[in-house]
Amino acid sequence: QVQLVEAGGGSVQAGGSLRLSCGASEFIDSSYCMAWFRQAPGKEREEVAAIYTGDTSTYYADSVKGRFTISQDKAKTTMYLRMNSLKPEDSAMYYCAADPFSSDSICTTGLGDFGIWGQGTQVTVSS
Repeated sequence: QVQLVEAGGGSVQAGGSLRLSCGASEFIDSSYCMAWFRQAPGKEREEVAAIYTGDTSTYYADSVKGRFTISQDKAKTTMYLRMNSLKPEDSAMYYCAADPFSSDSICTTGLGDFGIWGQGTQVTVSS
């Protein structure tokens, strides 16, 4: 089973940017739904973005549209989340996740069923 490792979290001031990466232990097949989730203390986990590896179609939560960009490298071993115009409410633990089974239509509506998770990376945005 593929393993995922996140990196790139840190502390930044409001308005700043960060890029998170999610490295996979092996090539990600073209039928995977890959996603970024976040969870802040006392809040529910939120799916913020997803990408279907086959056609790079994407999903974004309304809370991050226009500010965050999800992408993958050509080798399909690393996924990225570029986060611009960060706000204090973006502070959370960010996790990458993989769903080997859902179709692109499911993936791009934020309804993937994610069974493979990374360990998370902390993002803190100060005002």
